[in-house]
Amino acid sequence: MAVLSSPVLFIASIPPVTRVFTAATFLSSFLYTWLRWREVDSAPYLTLVPGSSIFYPWTFVTSALVETSIFEFVASLVFVPPSLRYLERLWGSVETLKFIIISVGISNVIAFVFNWIEFIATKNADLFLYGMQYHGQMALQIAILVAFTQLIPEHQVQIMGVLKARVKSLPMAYLTLSTVLTLLGFQCPWIIIQFGWFVGWVYLRFYKKSTSDVVGGGDTYGDRSETFSLISWFPPFVHYPISLLANFVYSLATRFHLIPSSHPDVESGLYSQIPGSARAEAERRRAMALKALDQRLANTSSPSGSHSTNPTQSSAPRPPPAAAAPRSDSPAMPSSSVGGRANERKKSVSEVDLGDSGKARSDSQ
Repeated sequence: MAVLSSPVLFIASIPPVTRVFTAATFLSSFLYTWLRWREVDSAPYLTLVPGSSIFYPWTFVTSALVETSIFEFVASLVFVPPSLRYLERLWGSVETLKFIIISVGISNVIAFVFNWIEFIATKNADLFLYGMQYHGQMALQIAILVAFTQLIPEHQVQIMGVLKARVKSLPMAYLTLSTVLTLLGFQCPWIIIQFGWFVGWVYLRFYKKSTSDVVGGGDTYGDRSETFSLISWFPPFVHYPISLLANFVYSLATRFHLIPSSHPDVESGLYSQIPGSARAEAERRRAMALKALDQRLANTSSPSGSHSTNPTQSSAPRPPPAAAAPRSDSPAMPSSSVGGRANERKKSVSEVDLGDSGKARSDSQ
């Protein structure tokens, strides 16, 4: 009974969005394979075909559920469900579902528009409108790698048990593979990786909503840290032109209110333009948490009944009493200094006595 119930318990432990997405991938891929085996042309109804998908708009999202080869199917099942399970437990079901739809849907829209531009430029409808079928989860895979770069950039993984690499280097490696294959003529579906990387980064950079842990609470949008800026993905020699273009686009998007406002920064009051000197969100939270902790420690360490108006006076050490007896362990004072102080004390006493006697004589006269 325990052996039979273990698969059920394992499936029940999977978060709902990951569970449904994995089951839909199984069913859609099986349906596509079965219809193709029956020699039924189901491509326009299940995959994204630029020439006909305008009449079947659901394919902009559902095409990600269809894997047309066994290699793509196995690769997606090995990588995507465990990754979505991790993200869903960290973000929640709603944010994970939004991330999937935005990463896949907008990437397919960009690919659709790009193919139509190629058709207008070349007039080759057979190739660019009806000869390409965008499908699979490559856009989602690269978007998940971007999310892992944001969350666990220094984590080290083993690829096929042989190659070791840090998480932050995986997206650009996948992007480089996509670029090479696209230039060699394999535009579909490899170019979708280019769009998925950019869409995933833009969403996580500016639009993903998260509840802030700072004092007073509030919602924040995106991750404006320097380590997640656009130029951080490229080698240093191209940082300057990319920063000029990125700042120009950011200023236009801010002017037209295309980017949601977020929690103000600690020092400047605003987020700086990307990729500029914006403080990391984690650093901002840490600074405000440390500030609140310092205030709390200062309040608890000071006595309740002795609040001084001048902090410099209250913090200054009190001088020892003048008549305090010297300690036995203190070094002995020289005899000359002791005798000199005794003579000064006798002289001051005699001057006081003379002053008092003179005052008495003047009063009697």
